[in-house]
Amino acid sequence: MRSENSLSRLVLASFQAFLLVGGAVAEGLAATIQEGALAPVYDIQLMSGQRFSPAEGSGKVVVINFWASWCEPCRGEMPALDRYYRKHHEEGLELIAVSMDDPEDVPKAREIMKQYSFSWALIRESRVKGYGRIWRIPLTFVIDRQGILRRDGWFGETGLDEAVLEKTITPLLAAPRAGNADPGPR
Repeated sequence: MRSENSLSRLVLASFQAFLLVGGAVAEGLAATIQEGALAPVYDIQLMSGQRFSPAEGSGKVVVINFWASWCEPCRGEMPALDRYYRKHHEEGLELIAVSMDDPEDVPKAREIMKQYSFSWALIRESRVKGYGRIWRIPLTFVIDRQGILRRDGWFGETGLDEAVLEKTITPLLAAPRAGNADPGPR
């Protein structure tokens, strides 16, 4: 009986520690990534060989989507992402799909991405540490033309469809591009 009580206390203490650490991690993540604040810095080596960083994204609405070839929900939202991208790219939309695939799965990811018109990259060739440890996918972040984070994928809806994209991104595309804003009356 005594050993059962000790075991129960140990399990309870472990669970409480897990909750405390988990809460601290979530608080730390929330403290570093905040909607309405400057987006975390990123430096992504695209499969095309080009680099994509905030400098290349300046004045554009940037969507960073983390996915993997083995992830059914990820692949399920790709057609909607592609339709939206094709429709709005000329308005200043950039969409980067960052694959979380292991090296042995890259050929499969490459084959999947042949169907889509937006850029993609591999996580191991991308610097996105400011977005936290990517442990859940699909995961999407939206950054407006001024570099402000407008959608933090860690919170809210996880899946994307055309209705969510229209609601979230289209108003950002309607905002003036940097340097093109009307200065107002003189």
